[in-house]
Amino acid sequence: MFKYFEPSRIFSITSKAPRYVMLLFIITLAIGLTEALILSPEDYKQSHSVRIMYVHVPAAWITLGIFSSMTFLSIIGYIFKIRNFFLISKSLAPSGLVFNIIALVTGSIWGKPTWGTWWAWDARITSMLILGLFYFMYLVAWRIFENKDSAFKITTIITILGIVNVPIIKFSVDWWNTLHQPASINILSKSSIHISMLFPLLIMTAAFALFSLLIFLMKYNTELIKIKNKGLDRL
Repeated sequence: MFKYFEPSRIFSITSKAPRYVMLLFIITLAIGLTEALILSPEDYKQSHSVRIMYVHVPAAWITLGIFSSMTFLSIIGYIFKIRNFFLISKSLAPSGLVFNIIALVTGSIWGKPTWGTWWAWDARITSMLILGLFYFMYLVAWRIFENKDSAFKITTIITILGIVNVPIIKFSVDWWNTLHQPASINILSKSSIHISMLFPLLIMTAAFALFSLLIFLMKYNTELIKIKNKGLDRL
């Protein structure tokens, strides 16, 4: 099964995909911004500042999703010696870090009118900052270790340590007394957020996912071209 993940087999697809992903991203983003900035109602307490949610929350979701994917790929790649999985994980990391920063910055902007401060060492904010440090360490490790086997091992360890922080971020509002409100969206039970806000939130999440996919494809294709130029057809 894993032979289908060989770079030579998938480059023909990934090299053509960005143009279509870009088109879908532009369309989805346009719909999402229209819904979020024009059609969705203002909050009865936070007024128009609640619209920051449509950037902040999707960015946080994408950040957690990417790091979870990186961890899965790194572990499977290390166990089964599938080096291309490490290449995919490496290509996902930049967009994950970008969305982590976006989540922290927009959270700070949202916190000023809501909490009266730009920054607080809240459990969720702090754990999100720690996740950003793991992203940074992961990317630095790829630059420091020239030996690929060492890079594979170190980056796998970093993702395993970092993934412990993901459930802490998710459940921090339930485990501790934090400034963040409890989750408004629940998969197994009824969500407390109204559909007029939930719909644009999901559309913006889809737009951000497409953007992260676009960044990934560009980074991944660049890595495949480097490998091809070195004469290494298999990873």
